[in-house]
Amino acid sequence: MKAETINGRASVIDGDTLDIRGTRFRLQGVDTPESAQMCGDANGKDYPCGRRAAFALSDKIGHGNVACEVVDKDRYGRSVAVCRTGGEDLNAWLVAQGWGMAYRQYSTAYVRHEEEAKAEKRGIWVGQFTPPWDWRRGHRAADTGTRPAEAATAEPRSVKPPARTAAGCEIKGNVNRKGDRIYHIPGSRDYDRTVINEGSGERMFCTEEEARSAGWRAPRS
Repeated sequence: MKAETINGRASVIDGDTLDIRGTRFRLQGVDTPESAQMCGDANGKDYPCGRRAAFALSDKIGHGNVACEVVDKDRYGRSVAVCRTGGEDLNAWLVAQGWGMAYRQYSTAYVRHEEEAKAEKRGIWVGQFTPPWDWRRGHRAADTGTRPAEAATAEPRSVKPPARTAAGCEIKGNVNRKGDRIYHIPGSRDYDRTVINEGSGERMFCTEEEARSAGWRAPRS
């Protein structure tokens, strides 16, 4: 059966997720830092690598059309796809630029690109970072009060404990297409795929009480 391909203008949801006309696409074989994730630069200073990955992808796409070839569905109902702009594989580009890692659990298609980025110290490889899958595991454990298992990484020298953003202010205040102000707490269903755009009035909160007082509400189940 021929794979489905959807073309159109794309919005970047986060470093490895695109939206084309209301359809979400998770980039196949790639895992990028999460939206609230921090990494260390060459001088050991923390920076928002998750946002940087999303901005890099957005800049790469610009105003051009994107073609996403669907290869699977993930547990969130998103289409898993290889996406291209101007014929260039965006999945490969992200990994080669060092803004994503080869998601070996699901595919080895971009291992060569990761090795290239690592050798050239591009993107996150310039300093220390926690692989995104370990970062997510650590935050889920923190939310439930359990102790996460030791992180298994290919490069222990590139790993450090997950940095906290804004002294623990990690609740995302998002404004949806209808203009509803909704906050997402770490570990919730839509947290990882929510990207905050401060230029659109979105922001981070330290507590749910603070978010509610500012006019945001919890997502409806």
